[in-house]
Amino acid sequence: MDLMEKITALAKRRGFIFQSSEIYGGYQGFWDYGPVGVELKKNIKNEWWKTMVYGREDVVGVDASIIMNPIVWEKSGHLKAFTDPLVECKICHKRFREDQKDIHEHNNWTESKTFNLMTEVLLGTIEPKEKSYLRGEITQGVFVNFKNVVDSTRVKIPFGIAQIGKAFRNEVTPGNFTFRSKEFEQMELEYFVKPNEKESKKTFEDFKEIRINWYKNLGMNPKKLHFKDHEPEKRAHYAKYATDIEYEAPFGWSEMEGIHHRGDYDLSNHNLKYKDNLNNEEYTPWVIETSGGVDRATLFFLIDAFTEGVDGRVVLKLNPKIAPYKVAVFPLLANKPELVERARSVYSLLSTVYSCAWDDRGNIGKRYFAQDEIGTPWCVTVDFDSLKDDSVTVRDRDTGKQERITVVKLQSYFEDKFQ
Repeated sequence: MDLMEKITALAKRRGFIFQSSEIYGGYQGFWDYGPVGVELKKNIKNEWWKTMVYGREDVVGVDASIIMNPIVWEKSGHLKAFTDPLVECKICHKRFREDQKDIHEHNNWTESKTFNLMTEVLLGTIEPKEKSYLRGEITQGVFVNFKNVVDSTRVKIPFGIAQIGKAFRNEVTPGNFTFRSKEFEQMELEYFVKPNEKESKKTFEDFKEIRINWYKNLGMNPKKLHFKDHEPEKRAHYAKYATDIEYEAPFGWSEMEGIHHRGDYDLSNHNLKYKDNLNNEEYTPWVIETSGGVDRATLFFLIDAFTEGVDGRVVLKLNPKIAPYKVAVFPLLANKPELVERARSVYSLLSTVYSCAWDDRGNIGKRYFAQDEIGTPWCVTVDFDSLKDDSVTVRDRDTGKQERITVVKLQSYFEDKFQ
């Protein structure tokens, strides 16, 4: 079994990710996050928001609608430029992206044709219904609200607007688990600067380092991260500069986040300008964008954290900040009411501060095994000595080391761990 098969099996077995509509055979390109996966994904988004919004005084957030006036997509160029070239096999009549035809066992292809990735929706109660689109990216929701944000807040250039949300692309060949999906989530910052070549290039370079360090600081192996600059002829039509943060996945180096210098392309298309009230200067700002995939980051954090011992034992060494549960609490024996009651009180104490798991199934070894597989950094066990001295055993996920800690010191013990 290769690594991706192991990751996929773990994701289902422990409740990280399920195939959407699985009881009806699934639906290609769509995925559901289970009880553990939704916590991991939420933690990743929270850490991004803490760094990119709460950690800066020059950034505010928005949450734009998934469906917008179709004119937005006309003005943005998506209805013309948001396309993939496709080829069709003349024998089986299936379509594939042109850049992937070499990996398929077909050799009788049609000429390539462009295929728009926008997902159409029909709205209204009478026929003919109005055609609109599920957003193909979350970016445009920021740009169409640019004036609203400037008018309703005290932001001044340079400043940023952040957003996390769902987007949809009618991908022809989704694959590599959740890496390429038809429904996915993005976390983006659009940072507005004066139209100055030198200053905007510096901002672009600064955000490159901010973003790659974010992944490193959350425990991702630096050796599996690099920048891949877009060659001028391969850049998006709007980009002055563009680079990707790539992760070395089992299926090769793969894009996880893009940092783009979008110039004034978007605001110009929407005929939006910025007026400096101090000097009455009016201009169209340039935009530096950081655009990361939440689902891709989640997948790569899972892959990066996956470790397997010689005995086949799996430990998911997730950074505690993004681990689904920070602490698991056990009674040594589930059939001893006095142990269960004391363990419940410890759980109540810790769960007011941390996301905690309660587990009283099977023996203690199986509970450790289960918590290791979902990445819980610490397990707290209440045993018979706990009833005498009010202490508990704390086990570290990565080292297996166990310490005896009094209950009154538990909160400060874990606070130190999160420093």
